[in-house]
Amino acid sequence: MMLEVHMATHNVIRLHQPTVLENGTLLLALTGWMDGGSVSTGTVQHLMQGRKLMHVADLNPAGFYIENFPGTMEVSALFRPHVKYSGGVIESFNLADNKFLVDQNANLAFFLGKEPNLNWPAFSDAIFEMVHRMKITRIVFVGSFGGAVPHTREPRLYGSVSERSLLPVLAQHQLRPTEYEGPASFASYLLSRSPGQKIQMISLACEIPGYLQGPNPNSIGAVTRRVARILSVQTDLSELRQAADSWEEQVTQAVDADEDLAKTVKKLEEDYDNELVNQMEETPPAAE
Repeated sequence: MMLEVHMATHNVIRLHQPTVLENGTLLLALTGWMDGGSVSTGTVQHLMQGRKLMHVADLNPAGFYIENFPGTMEVSALFRPHVKYSGGVIESFNLADNKFLVDQNANLAFFLGKEPNLNWPAFSDAIFEMVHRMKITRIVFVGSFGGAVPHTREPRLYGSVSERSLLPVLAQHQLRPTEYEGPASFASYLLSRSPGQKIQMISLACEIPGYLQGPNPNSIGAVTRRVARILSVQTDLSELRQAADSWEEQVTQAVDADEDLAKTVKKLEEDYDNELVNQMEETPPAAE
């Protein structure tokens, strides 16, 4: 059967070191829409630590990103590339970075990139082209979204799959099936195209506190633990636990100093705890 293909990818993929895995898995992270709390990139970067990685390929950013958005300087700055000068001389000029790395011993590939603004079909074609080149059969995406979970509680984790036969994986790893309708992410687009590419895909989304900004080590740790179980890999979480404890203490101090925010967080805690109680009451007792 022919695979679904939208366009040639020879001008998109910069292949450095051809690598073939054996029914491998690609762990995918994207900055942008679903990287709140740095959960997407932070989780994948943590799972890359301590590995002997090969830089296999890059995706050419040309044609996929808005680099000059009209408007005020504050708005336009969100889209422009980053430049650094030193002593009157350009030290670095950074366009979007999209790279594939591989740990061949673990049969794992990693993609760290930036969600494209433009031409999603061509960008996904390039990802699927690399997936087929490397003999990968499964993609796992991790991301996040702002919600009603308080920072003092374990974040809720949701999952979606590319085909119904994978639904048991969600139950196996205690992932709530996603119930969502609204603006889509590029990850959702990949998920919709995966069946046509004969690739299995699992998407994991972590609900993070909507009232916070910046990296969230508590959520990164929760997602890393779950993904490590899905991938059947070992990972050292001690550094993340320490960072999460320090982070929660600092956030709690800031919340306590804001009376209105403290009331909001208390209400979120009550709602969260009540939901857990209701779930326990609805769960039938185990058979003896």
